[in-house]
Amino acid sequence: MSTTKAHQQYKTKDGTIVPGVTTILGILAKPALIHWAWNLGMQKQDYRKVRDKAADIGTIAHLMIECDIKGVPFDRTQYVPDNVDKAENAYLAWLEWRDKFKVITVASEKQIVSEEYKFGGTIDWVALHTDQLWLIDFKSSKDIYPEMKYQLAAYCYLWDQNDSKCIDQVHLIQLGKEDGAFSHHYYPDMKDEWEIFKHCLGIYNLTRKNK
Repeated sequence: MSTTKAHQQYKTKDGTIVPGVTTILGILAKPALIHWAWNLGMQKQDYRKVRDKAADIGTIAHLMIECDIKGVPFDRTQYVPDNVDKAENAYLAWLEWRDKFKVITVASEKQIVSEEYKFGGTIDWVALHTDQLWLIDFKSSKDIYPEMKYQLAAYCYLWDQNDSKCIDQVHLIQLGKEDGAFSHHYYPDMKDEWEIFKHCLGIYNLTRKNK
């Protein structure tokens, strides 16, 4: 079971391979990550090794949550015990959040392709809360970055164009990479973020066309 969406292959109905949301947003500069890597370099640390180690806890927490949503057991023997213990902090917070809102799963890890804009994406979770449809994404990160919201806007579009019931609310659950922290973020309006994503898609397509 994997939480990685960046390497999924998406195809339109005629078999054309199209880029995923994460790939498209890869055109954006990420100054926070550049500074982080530079700072580690000044400390004579390899940012790739630090990145992979730091991601373990958030990724494990995401896997725990994914298993809970799908109703399958989580195999903790596959991971470093200390990282699992830290990830359980986020998982326990997730259980409390889930029980508080009493959400019901509609779709999990749903792959959707836009025939109009020619891109695809994999939505973490869509759930029903009373009579409202919630789109919920999980991120293993230290902070919330703008491109995360652009990604959510793209997922909303994909769902709304392919389902009879549109998304009512958009939520992001942030899982601490190093400490298993859990935080919930709600976005009532994604119109501007969707416009930004469309511009990113246009730039991506133009750069690919000229290669």
